[in-house]
Amino acid sequence: MTISAVLLQLFQDTLVVLIAPLLLGWVNQCRAWLQNRSGAGVLQPYRNLAKLFHKDAALANNASPLFRATPYILFAAMWLAAALVPVIATDLPLSPAVDVIALVGIFALARVFISLAAMDIGTSFGTLGARREMLVGFLAEPALLMVFFTASIISQSTSLITIVETLAHKQFVLYPSLAFAAVAFVMVLLAENARIPVDNPSTHLELTMIHEAMILEYSARHLALVEWASALKLLAYTTIGIALFLPWGIAEAGDWGALPLALVALFVKLTAAGASLALLETISAKMRIFRVPEFMGTAFLLAVLGMLIRFLLGS
Repeated sequence: MTISAVLLQLFQDTLVVLIAPLLLGWVNQCRAWLQNRSGAGVLQPYRNLAKLFHKDAALANNASPLFRATPYILFAAMWLAAALVPVIATDLPLSPAVDVIALVGIFALARVFISLAAMDIGTSFGTLGARREMLVGFLAEPALLMVFFTASIISQSTSLITIVETLAHKQFVLYPSLAFAAVAFVMVLLAENARIPVDNPSTHLELTMIHEAMILEYSARHLALVEWASALKLLAYTTIGIALFLPWGIAEAGDWGALPLALVALFVKLTAAGASLALLETISAKMRIFRVPEFMGTAFLLAVLGMLIRFLLGS
């Protein structure tokens, strides 16, 4: 392990935590433009975080240590997930730990803690949101695993680093199985990040909230960490999608000269992904909660179909 590799790992860790609110602000700004509104600007999430960090926290009298610790655990878990994904290079000190099954486990750990914290105070909204969150997670995780297994069959490894090097730095091949997996992954991304049509991150309607219902009791620095963790989760899923389906541009192991190009490619891909997400949300409508199992079931079937095409037909 060289000093340059450690410094690059620290640079990537700092980069993801700083640009996560920027990606969220870009998505919100694109939605505003598509809806013929001026929007608050791409830097609005930073202003919101700064405002929340300067406020005094208000906690319920019966809040347990779990409720107080969950924002820090959630932020750390999402930061770890975003930092593990090969964003700019594959040859990093944490590369051996980037296993796709481990990534699913990190997301599940964060989901369990935020759900327990939502039920800790005992409010009806928190319990309602926690139950819905666990329902969505229960349906999304198998679909996400099938997407990962499709890419793993191609690369013969569950390491995300190996998958990226196989798809991006070897002979160019079109895999029809990845097309099905990509559609399934987008559906999982929408569900896991509380986006339309599964959830609306800006709603406060009692009967439709999922993510917002779980964090109604948080304020000040705790709410800031939860919102920052949500932005990191969106960035983590977006970069995972880039690593799986658009890995071109990520620097190969030992190719330090390709890092500037990798940074440019990353920002171009994130810009396109944010605009595409905003467009998809603009043309979609929030579905009823009882239709979510059908939505996630479709994602699971598409992911399985992609895996079977690769396994049986080798394409």
